[in-house]
Formats: sequence, C-alpha cells, structure tokens
Amino acid sequence: MNDDAAPQPRQPALTPPKGAQRQGRLFLNPDGSAAGHPLSSVWRMMREGGGAPWPAWVDDAPQPVPMAPPPGHASVTFLGHASFLIQVAGGPNLLIDPIWSDRCSPFGFAGPKRVRAPGLGFDLLPRIDAVLISHNHYDHCDIPTLKRLQQRFRPRIVTGLGNAALLAKHGMDDVLELDWWQPAMLPGSLPVHYVPAQHASARSMGDRGQALWGGFVLEGRSGARIYFAGDTAAGSHFAEIGARLGPFALGLLPIGAYEPRWFMSKVHVNPAEAVEAFIAARVQRALAMHFGTFKLTQEGIDAPVVALAAARAAAGIADEAFRAPALGETILLPF
Repeated sequence: MNDDAAPQPRQPALTPPKGAQRQGRLFLNPDGSAAGHPLSSVWRMMREGGGAPWPAWVDDAPQPVPMAPPPGHASVTFLGHASFLIQVAGGPNLLIDPIWSDRCSPFGFAGPKRVRAPGLGFDLLPRIDAVLISHNHYDHCDIPTLKRLQQRFRPRIVTGLGNAALLAKHGMDDVLELDWWQPAMLPGSLPVHYVPAQHASARSMGDRGQALWGGFVLEGRSGARIYFAGDTAAGSHFAEIGARLGPFALGLLPIGAYEPRWFMSKVHVNPAEAVEAFIAARVQRALAMHFGTFKLTQEGIDAPVVALAAARAAAGIADEAFRAPALGETILLPF
C-alpha cells in the first residue's frame, strides 16, 4: 500500500518535542492524564467477570524457521502477543517485548495463561543483539524470559525511564533508559527512537506510573522505518509520531484486550481505533499484535481479528495493508 492509497491525516505544525512529564514521582500520559485507573474501577471491572470464554489451547500451523534476510532487507517474525523478532541484514537481531513464559503474571501458578505456543522455539533463536522493552507490565516485561536471554546472549536492553532498577535486580546491567522522543544507537549502528503511548505502568499495587511506557521507531539504512506502538489507548500522539518520524514502511499495532470499553479505553485501542491510528501515524503497511495469546480482558479470542476486518473495510483500507499475521509468520521488507 502506498501513501496515496489510504486517507491521509492533516499534519500538525511541529514544535519541539517534549519528553515525558511528571507529577511528583509519577509519569503522566501525553494528554496530561495520570496513568491507569483508581482501585475502585479495578475492583468493579474484576467483579464483572471474565467475559467470553477462550479455548484452553490452540494449535497453530507450523511456520518455517526465519532465515537471515537478504542484503538491504529486514525480516519481521510474529512470535505471539506483542513479541517480535526483527533481523536486519548485516545485523543487528532484535527482540521486542519477548515472552516465552506460560503465564504473564507475578505468580507461576496463577494469572493469564498462554493458550498457544510461541511462534518460534527459544532454542531456535538467532544471536540476539538487543532487546526492546516497551514498558514494565508482565505481558511485555517478562523477567524469566529476559533472564534466559541474558544467560545465552547478554543483549543490550533498551527501555523507558525508570525500568533499569527492576532489571538490575535480576542481573541485567547493560540497560539503556530513554525518555519519549529520545534517540539512541543500537548495536550494528541502527537508530531507534522511544516514542509516546497513552497507557500506564506497574509491577505491583504500589508502583503505578513510576516507570515510563512507550513505543519504538527503528530506522533502516534505506530510510524505511518500523513503528512498534506498544500498549496504548487512542490519542493525538499517533498523529504526532507520524508527523515527526513517519511515514512508516511497517507498523506493529495492537488490536486486542479492549473490553469492557468503559475501563479499557483508557489504556488500549480497540480494532476501530487501531485503524484510525494506522491512518493518523502514516503507516503504509501494518501487522496486528496483542491478541489471541493471553486472555487479559472480556472479548472472545477471535473478536479482535473479526473487528479489525470490519473496521478496515469501513475505512476503505485494503485487506493486506493491515492484517493479523499467523503465529510464527515472517515478512520481508526493504530496510
């Protein structure tokens, strides 16, 4: 899909970008709101129940093991939930928000349980040079997986402000913290930018909002760029990211964990809002993520993909321009 094939948003006038703002010790969202919900809303949501049931397990068709991409290209492999393997020809090899654990929870015996295997076995990974962690929620910052990666590869970890202390507790000291809009250089001289998201952070009841959350933009040697949105609600940050750093050859955009809307609209887009983000951020081609692996909210396992198709059709966007990848699927793009 090219820029002329999708509706194009009006681009805002660019002013110098502001990093994340704080209220005392707490980080704020791009719109100035506090992170997350009051505990009263959390209890209310929990009392509503689990919503549509999910299957206990789903077997996915096996996919080929991703190979090193040809010169001038990058390969992007969907590993499930919000996890991706990105291999750039000539290096580096990156993981984003990797999780191989059976649960995304502080407990090994309780909490959301995986219903499908990761898209690539851990032992089949290529050398990993860097790991990008969008924020500290358990389904994105999985300490058991990070420990395995540390033992095997000792990769550099790039994340938002306030997350290094958590990682240091578990033996990870090569950690680079970034503020919103701050650029850095990954191994292999690959530029990355940490960008805003409308979300929250917490590892316990007492640390909400004390570490930063966000997404990433990768810059290829050809000038092509990849945008990983992380966890995010709707907001004007999509248009600002598109204006400052777009257009994007590829967007990795969340579509799941959105019901009930009275609660989840503050932290997660639904599929219709994901399509609006696709347009606002000037994404030319997108892969969906954050669906179908862990039951985090009330919607059924297939609901996000069905709703994405309806929202895409309503917006006049071609099916292949924004689709849900198969687990373990790899795509190539000039990079």
